[in-house]
Amino acid sequence: MFPWRHSAQAELEAMMHAHVDDRAFPCVGAKAALAKGTLHVLACNRIDSSWDDLRIHDGLMRFAEAYRDDPGLFRSFAVVFEGPDDLGEPAFEQALWKRIQSLSDKDVWRGQDYDARVSADPDDPHFSLSFGGEAFFVVGLHPHASRPARRFARPTMVFNLHDQFETLRAQGRYETMREKIMVRDEAVAGSRNPMLARHGTSSEARQYSGRVVDDAWRCPFHYSGSAEQ
Repeated sequence: MFPWRHSAQAELEAMMHAHVDDRAFPCVGAKAALAKGTLHVLACNRIDSSWDDLRIHDGLMRFAEAYRDDPGLFRSFAVVFEGPDDLGEPAFEQALWKRIQSLSDKDVWRGQDYDARVSADPDDPHFSLSFGGEAFFVVGLHPHASRPARRFARPTMVFNLHDQFETLRAQGRYETMREKIMVRDEAVAGSRNPMLARHGTSSEARQYSGRVVDDAWRCPFHYSGSAEQ
């Protein structure tokens, strides 16, 4: 690792850990991952550049493989970018989806199958992304997010395993955890997030960037692999 990259990794990892550890941060799942030492952070250059896309995809492949080898709840893979820190919500959303498209294209290029438990169609209520054969949900964070829970000093993409949500549902813990997060978010923001929806009721793609979008919004993502699941 180059010296500058090692320095950035230490700095951005510490920033992310401190952010999640803050009492006001509402996501109890991320707090559990931090406590367990399973909140993995990868420091990258710019969210509006493809410079680190191969490194990110490598990290996602390793993350997915490690989960299959040793399944367990509350694991997150946070990609924290050094900049730019002046993106408004539409510009951040555009950059986030460009990274997602590039990462998905690399997944296809590397011969990875799409997780058959979810849909590759972003208009489908059962849509999720897939990397290394595992479905992922993405949470975008950045300095100018309108929702306090999505506000962080650096542009960030947090990748969460879809299978973890299904495990929580099977254990009867999902609704309790979801309500706890929404109550904590409401306490910080003064209102509940209108974009949150359960998987299977509307496409989760609408939630990724954190920006409030209306019914006219169309996801820019197109899966370039085989449509067969």
